[in-house]
Amino acid sequence: MSLSLLLFFAIMFTLVSVFRMAKIGALVAFLFAGVLTGPYVFNLFELTETWTVLGDLGIMFLWFNIGLEINMRRLWRMKRTVFGFGATQVMMVAVMMFPLLFGLTQWTVLGCVMVALMLAMSSTSVDIQLLTERNQLNTAMGRQTFSILLFQDLLSIPLLAMLPAFAGKTFSMGAAAIDVAVISVALILSVVLVGRFVMTPMLRAVAKLKSNEAFLLAVMLNIVVWAILMDLLGLPAGLGAFLAGMLMSETIYRHQITAGISPYATMFLALFFISLGMGLNLPLLGDVWYIILLGVVSLVTLKFLAIFMVARVRGVSVPESVMTALILAQGGEFALLMLQTIKTSGITAIPSAGAEILTAIIILSIMTTPLLLCGFDYLQRRGKLLTQRFPRTLDDADKSIQPEVIVCGFGRVGQIICQMLDAEKIPYIAIDLDISSVMMGRDQGFNVVYGNCTSREVLKKFGLKPRVVRGLVVALDNASTARQTIVMAKSIAPRIKIFARARTLADSQILMREKIETAMPETIESSFFLGYSVMSHLGVSDNKINSLLTDMRANNYAALGTPISDWND
Repeated sequence: MSLSLLLFFAIMFTLVSVFRMAKIGALVAFLFAGVLTGPYVFNLFELTETWTVLGDLGIMFLWFNIGLEINMRRLWRMKRTVFGFGATQVMMVAVMMFPLLFGLTQWTVLGCVMVALMLAMSSTSVDIQLLTERNQLNTAMGRQTFSILLFQDLLSIPLLAMLPAFAGKTFSMGAAAIDVAVISVALILSVVLVGRFVMTPMLRAVAKLKSNEAFLLAVMLNIVVWAILMDLLGLPAGLGAFLAGMLMSETIYRHQITAGISPYATMFLALFFISLGMGLNLPLLGDVWYIILLGVVSLVTLKFLAIFMVARVRGVSVPESVMTALILAQGGEFALLMLQTIKTSGITAIPSAGAEILTAIIILSIMTTPLLLCGFDYLQRRGKLLTQRFPRTLDDADKSIQPEVIVCGFGRVGQIICQMLDAEKIPYIAIDLDISSVMMGRDQGFNVVYGNCTSREVLKKFGLKPRVVRGLVVALDNASTARQTIVMAKSIAPRIKIFARARTLADSQILMREKIETAMPETIESSFFLGYSVMSHLGVSDNKINSLLTDMRANNYAALGTPISDWND
């Protein structure tokens, strides 16, 4: 067993390294690791019940992650690009796919509709990674691509809701459409109501325990509870995990949940794709290699043409239309998840051989995307194709103005600070890791870019230099991340003035140890503002109130002593 484990991890490490150098996502490396260690190649492990259970856990976790990315308020604010560009792209691809599927297979009409919609979905993780590595996530093309991916995530709801109808032996297309619409609307309304009135108070109660372990277990428990509930209602368990993610996305704890879950993301991702690779029937796929090859070429070509046409109709330039189409021309992990969910749910409407072939086609299409982009870049550099270049990033256009202030974090605090800087026409740049916030901020005119504030390269790239930037604002919610950002910024520009936001006095004291200008504890300052209003109403003069507040703020709020509970605030 020890030798098998050693070989297993050696294979996985090698594949991840090689695929990383080839700019192909780690998920494909995990899947190939499962293929190589499975029963058809090195036979290190059998696809036992243990691996099946681990794979099911991975499926639930991935559904949860997809749901966590969907926030109804954000979708509504981005509705023009999401529901315009995104919906049109998906429908165009599905319309072009359906006749081929219906004519070349013996599947039912509903089966062909579902597979066409699944193939219309692209790989969110691979596409975001490629855009980030190519420094194009903040371009107009990047925003359009992200809007399409966001709509595809939203489409997960009706597609999952279709599974019960898909499992039926007979069906009425009209009745199935009504069922899907009713279930989808009911789920969306449930997410908004339950997220606001049930999930937020529950997570607040858990947060008061001040235990990261308890908070993480509460999240996991919610995933399992909703999965079981959907299963009892005759719906896929994956829909329950997806719904749990959407519920959590509607709470103020979404960022904390993401931060807490992220260390486990790679592990669960690996579990799913390794078990998927182990289950692939290699002899069958070898016998129909020509069908798989034709399927990959057809999928990539049809998706490229459909997306290119939609982009051109919407007035997107030819180079940006080509780039958007190339990036989105592959299948995605959602389709792989759906195929695996169909398999584990015992749905037989798609033959097992057909599901195996579709899985192979999607995997290979994902691998073609980096190769196609490399070919496009090569031809463009040689002047052979689309020599008219477009701006690589929106922030390139802003580099003519050196920012005087860098704002790390574009949450509610960071946005207000940016509004104040805009009002006084002070040049700034804001940096945030939440891609949804970045895209919405760009749409609203804020100079905000995607990046990790704790990275030296990111801070230097976006303008942090000694004696150039006048101030750094750290408006991050997590005290640990804020401290890492401060330490990194001081290593680049030791004398820069840093102004930080802290949730509590304890967080403020942690940050003040780094010798920054101020770490404003928002709970205390909001109390001061409220107290100012009360005392003014009672007739206390402004001078006396200001003197009192000055004394209380002195020496980092030393006069306040130790608060009974910062957390409850």
